Formats: sequence, structure tokens, C-alpha cells
Amino acid sequence: MKFPEISGKNLEKKQYNIPYDLEGELNMLIVPFQRWHQTLVDQWSLFLNNIENLNHNFRYYEMPTLNLAYKVMRFMIDGGMRAGIPDKDVRERTITVYINKRLFKKHLNIQSEDTIYLFLIRKNGEILWRTEGQFESYKGDELLKIMKELKG
Repeated sequence: MKFPEISGKNLEKKQYNIPYDLEGELNMLIVPFQRWHQTLVDQWSLFLNNIENLNHNFRYYEMPTLNLAYKVMRFMIDGGMRAGIPDKDVRERTITVYINKRLFKKHLNIQSEDTIYLFLIRKNGEILWRTEGQFESYKGDELLKIMKELKG
């Protein structure tokens, strides 16, 4: 299964064609749908930041996902997020996408917007692993095992 091709801008206004412009050989996309999901994203970010620091071929991104109808308000929405995030590294890894969420969720078999979803993908979009919800140590262990197997 492949991650869909979509475009977005990070909070530093850099354009991305996802998955091709992602900077790692392996990339983790954290997909939140609700503002309150930030707590879940932050739990994962602590863990993923450690992986990124040890593996120069791995990058992770937050990908807030909004309906296409909100694109006319992008300046205000992205500006508000930018103002609320003092850390430039976090702004650079936060890519906001304005898409047809119904088609996006159907493509990725996402049943609900009640939690976050994480996708480990290659640069070509191949999905290697996925999970959802809060960070739990067994999920972290699964991810580390997959990454170790990929290194061979």
C-alpha cells in the first residue's frame, strides 16, 4: 500500500510534494485531525526525536490534515499555528495539508478522526508500518524492530 501523493507547506512556508519531498529515506508521518491531538503528537515526538538523532536516514513530520474548504483560511490557520510554536525545528517538521479528507481517509483505511495515525513510509510512498493513538512502549518496540529489519 502507498501513501497518497499530496501537497502542503510547512510552517516555515516551504512547499512539499508528499511523499517525494520528504527528507529521510524512511519518514514517519504523524496525522492529527483535531487540535486536541497535539498531546498525542507530543508523546510520539519525544520518542521519534530520539530515533531521528540516532539515524540520519530517518525523519518525522507532523501533518495536520484539514478539509480543502479551509484552504481559503490557510493564511490565518497556518499563521496561528506558526505563532503558537516558538521552536523553528518543530515549525519545519509541521506540514499542513488541505485535502479532500474523505478520499484521504478512504485511501488509508482511516475509520475515525478521533485519534492520530502514524505511517512509516519510504520516499516512494510505500507504507512499511502504521499505528494509531497514543504512544505506548510496545508500539515503539514494534517500530524499532521494523526499522532494524529494514537495515538488514
